[in-house]
Amino acid sequence: QVQLVESGGGLVQPGGSLRLSCAASESIFNFNFMGWYRQAPGMERELVAGITGGGTTSYADSVKGRFTISRDFAKNTVYLQMNRLKPEDTAVYYCKAVVTFSYWGQGTQVTVSS
Repeated sequence: QVQLVESGGGLVQPGGSLRLSCAASESIFNFNFMGWYRQAPGMERELVAGITGGGTTSYADSVKGRFTISRDFAKNTVYLQMNRLKPEDTAVYYCKAVVTFSYWGQGTQVTVSS
């Protein structure tokens, strides 16, 4: 059973930055995929950014050029650097890991508001 713990959410003004962290309970070296998803009120959960085991990254069109996903094997952690944040980025952000099964974190709230 893989446990994922997200952190780094909060309130930020439009144009600001946040870095989310997702710490796994075991080595992420052999994970097939790790990704960041978000869910706004009344909306479906959507993929924001992902990274495969081989290091290939992908992004939703709405965040390309603003968000960057990265990982640190030594810390068993995946990050989401979010720059030039917009009010429409407001959501609960979830981390997902795919090994043999899929695992989710508990989510962290990101609110972009002036």
